[in-house]
Amino acid sequence: MVALLCACPGFALAQAQSVSGPITYRLDPNHTFATFEVRHFGTSTLRGRIGPITGEVMVDRAAKAGDLRLRIPVASVETGMGVLDARLKAPDLLATAEYPEAYFVATRFQFDAAGGVKEVRGEFTLRGVGEPLSLVARSFACRHDEMLERDVCGGDFEADLKRGRFGATLGEPFVSDDVHLVIQVEAIAP
Repeated sequence: MVALLCACPGFALAQAQSVSGPITYRLDPNHTFATFEVRHFGTSTLRGRIGPITGEVMVDRAAKAGDLRLRIPVASVETGMGVLDARLKAPDLLATAEYPEAYFVATRFQFDAAGGVKEVRGEFTLRGVGEPLSLVARSFACRHDEMLERDVCGGDFEADLKRGRFGATLGEPFVSDDVHLVIQVEAIAP
């Protein structure tokens, strides 16, 4: 139901200083996860979290190209209410016994004038069903991390999706079909 949040997340990592050519960043699972929001009975918003998300992103700023691959552990869904978490994992919603992970694969990156990642488009797969998804950067920045002695990029990306397209229709119309995702991502250069 709300689990669609994985999408995406975190691949915006590409703006490492002035480097030409492709760079592959490893997602930092300590700083990469998804949160989701869905309207509940038209009165309140149900929120939850999924993570840590793992994967990598290759970015070539000069060529304005990228490749992102995310593994999203939907079986880790947490809302702060154990009974609801168990319900979300059930076969008629996230079906985590059969599909413990969701995936986001993107090969279409849009960059801003400064070379930062602005949007990432690809396919989000949940419950074995793949659908197109665009993650839009709400924020994105890169910096040199003195502790790691490497470049780090990260940001927050947002997307909206319909959970029913993935077969998670239980509770409609009392629980909205519309799911808002926010993916926090941080990635580290080699």
